[in-house]
Amino acid sequence: MIGREIIFKKIASSGKQIIGITFVQFGGIALATAPALSIVNEYHTSGPVTKTLIPLVAIDDIIGVVVFFTVISIVNGIDGNASDSLFAIVGMILLPFAIGIFVGMLTSFLIKRSRNNVQSLLLLVASLCTSAVCGLLIDNYVFHAFRLNYLLIGMAFSATIANLIPEQKLAEMLKLYDPVLNLSLILVIVNLGMPLDYRLIAGAGLFTVIYIFSRGIGKIGVSLVFTGIAVSTLTVVDASLAPIVSGIIVAAAIINEIIAVIVAKFAFQWAGEIEG
Repeated sequence: MIGREIIFKKIASSGKQIIGITFVQFGGIALATAPALSIVNEYHTSGPVTKTLIPLVAIDDIIGVVVFFTVISIVNGIDGNASDSLFAIVGMILLPFAIGIFVGMLTSFLIKRSRNNVQSLLLLVASLCTSAVCGLLIDNYVFHAFRLNYLLIGMAFSATIANLIPEQKLAEMLKLYDPVLNLSLILVIVNLGMPLDYRLIAGAGLFTVIYIFSRGIGKIGVSLVFTGIAVSTLTVVDASLAPIVSGIIVAAAIINEIIAVIVAKFAFQWAGEIEG
């Protein structure tokens, strides 16, 4: 989902703005980029803001993933695990990119020669599963000092395909793929939400406020998707911290989704990229 937005020829047209915003952004932009995508999809916005925002979100997410899993490796090292080594941190980040790019290149070659969009979709799904299986095999039989980052595998895979397949063919294939993606997102969210305790959200008031404002200062904080990883890591280091972090991130995510979507809609209206 993230990688398919990283199309280099589109990024190049507004590269200076994207790089500049990525490294100096503050406040509302840091909070609102992901919710703003829902406004883009719902109202089909078009213009300079939209063209800058979409690749910006993708780049932000890549930076967030790299920073998050680097920190996770260091935190794991506190408990004496081998994953705090430089080799583990580099391997956890670079090897997934290598897997995703390699499988993505092979998949692009096959999709270009596919007879129809359905065949292309089947190749896409099968290859995505293949890239995940490659990661599992390496995790279980090659390296034991660290675990691969499967989010990075997926991003590298989809970004490679998005840049190698003709734009029209890519759009037609992704239109068929969207229902699969939406179902996958629902399963992820349900899986994350089932173990959450609403009392943790209610009891995280002050920390939630601090977290929201701290995250607004820059790229501090993690996605809701990372909550389970952060909690499982902290459980090993200090079990008392896990429920606090879980409540804070979930509460902040709910608040941000409400506020940021409203603000993002007004922003697109002011930019003249949405009607009404």
